[in-house]
Amino acid sequence: MTTIASGTDTLTRDALAVLQPGFTGTSAPSWLLRRLGEGLASVGLFGRNIATPAQVAALTAQLRAERDDVLVAIDEEGGDVTRLEVRTGSSFPGNHALGAVDDTALTEAVAHELGRRLAACGVNLNWAPSADINSNVDNPVIGVRSFGADTSLVARHTAAYVSGLQSAGVAACTKHFPGHGDTAVDSHHAMPRIDAELAVLESRELVPFRAAIEAGTRAVMSAHILVPALDPVHPATLSRRILTGLLREELRYDGLIVTDGMEMQAISATYGIERGSVLAIAAGADAICVGGGLSDEPTVLRLRDALVAAVRSGDLPEERLADAAARVRALAAWTASTTRSASTPSSAGSAAGSGAGSDARTDVGLVAARRALKVTRGAHFAPVTEAPYVAALTPVANIAVGDETPWGVAAELRRLLPGTETGSFTGERAGAEALAAAGSRRVVAVVRDAHRHTWMAEALDILLAARPDTVVVEMGVPQSPPRGALHIATHGAARVCGLAAAEAIAGA
Repeated sequence: MTTIASGTDTLTRDALAVLQPGFTGTSAPSWLLRRLGEGLASVGLFGRNIATPAQVAALTAQLRAERDDVLVAIDEEGGDVTRLEVRTGSSFPGNHALGAVDDTALTEAVAHELGRRLAACGVNLNWAPSADINSNVDNPVIGVRSFGADTSLVARHTAAYVSGLQSAGVAACTKHFPGHGDTAVDSHHAMPRIDAELAVLESRELVPFRAAIEAGTRAVMSAHILVPALDPVHPATLSRRILTGLLREELRYDGLIVTDGMEMQAISATYGIERGSVLAIAAGADAICVGGGLSDEPTVLRLRDALVAAVRSGDLPEERLADAAARVRALAAWTASTTRSASTPSSAGSAAGSGAGSDARTDVGLVAARRALKVTRGAHFAPVTEAPYVAALTPVANIAVGDETPWGVAAELRRLLPGTETGSFTGERAGAEALAAAGSRRVVAVVRDAHRHTWMAEALDILLAARPDTVVVEMGVPQSPPRGALHIATHGAARVCGLAAAEAIAGA
């Protein structure tokens, strides 16, 4: 049973309860266990905390031995953003691939299976799905994390994802409210701004969140973005008008409101994490996510003390902090009760069964990745029958995705066509260097968001001019017209997307 240290007063317990911190290592440090005993109610897991499913299960058991109702959260979107499979690539395609298929039963089945695997490891809160509409093709941080650019498509798949995930006993955290799709700035680095009029926001950005709320999403994550039509002064995470006025009162959402990572520059560089956390709780947030970059005990103590001091100074109403802590505990109680009754939705079998020999529980990700492929044959098409040279035109990974997770098609092609070689190229000489490295071998050029990188488009020009039989694999948003003897759009860079593309290239 949960034991709270007798020396911890109610105010301090509530301040700890609203924090969702991270830590380093693959087992729980003593300071984290101690704070769980004092009132900390949530812990966030990141790639650095994960080695194997068995290790994660042991870690979460260690946490629950100290506090049996702890919320264990993770940023596991599938697709490009994976923590559970950070070193291998995800077994599930991400949102953009699911949106490309546009089969809500499949989306629900994928989300359920992902949730089942998380629950088996002891994780009960997933900071997913992204409900952002990909309305700005230059968006550097959303991209394939979005189901697409069509409002109704994003809404129906967001709802399906929430239903699938929560049917496995894992709480969904729909993000990034009120919508991060129409930005050209990454909030990890600076403050994005959306200048859309209120009518546009109502008919576009807010629609998927309405769908998520109707589907029963247990949590919503705020965005560190400035939306002047809603609040000309405060970013959404710190805006009472947005979190309380819009989300709580107008949209009638009654679940947990979680902030995006408070150490992200959009907040930390402008307000600081202590003041930012106080303002966020005062605005209506219930849980402070921190730990992607700051993952130590002093960070937890700084935020705890800032919240306690704000209550004592009158800057933060004590009842607001108590309400936030109560919502965290209520979600923890929901996860405990729902995990016991979670069952596979009836749609899972039919959605996954379209693949030969597929199994609804283990192969649904690969089935989805195969269905998401868009294959276009060009004038110079010829089958790839011998081991090719894979030229990965590699952009800088955004922080949400990270650079730990492998991507591409080379590893999978090597299994199908032994002898396949590969190299990574970037910058203005990428095309010439790739040609030189390939020699006489058939070239498979792998790109990611070619429309956003001038150097990448120019490298493709060089490759295709010299080698018209080049195969092009686009693993980002396929915004540019198909090019090459064979063009394959995977709609994401998950491991299963690479496998599906490799099968298409090799004719498997």
